Amino acid sequence: MKTTTVLAIALGLGALGACNKSPQEQTADNIEANAENTADTIEANADNAADMMQANAENAADAVRNSGENSADSVRNSADADGNSAN
Repeated sequence: MKTTTVLAIALGLGALGACNKSPQEQTADNIEANAENTADTIEANADNAADMMQANAENAADAVRNSGENSADSVRNSADADGNSAN
């Protein structure tokens, strides 16, 4: 959920719950809600970064495997072409 949506919902809920609260209590509740939303956003960003790091590592590993296979195939093919094949 986008941060602005979360903040809008939090402020809306805060406004509904603020009917019988003092201004100080309303302010304290808003501070808590904003801090909670910020913490949730930080956690979501960390999860996304970890997922991206894992995907990048998997892509790099695949690239190394493919490069190794291509190099090995090239060596095999050149050995077959010059008649030095063991087969």
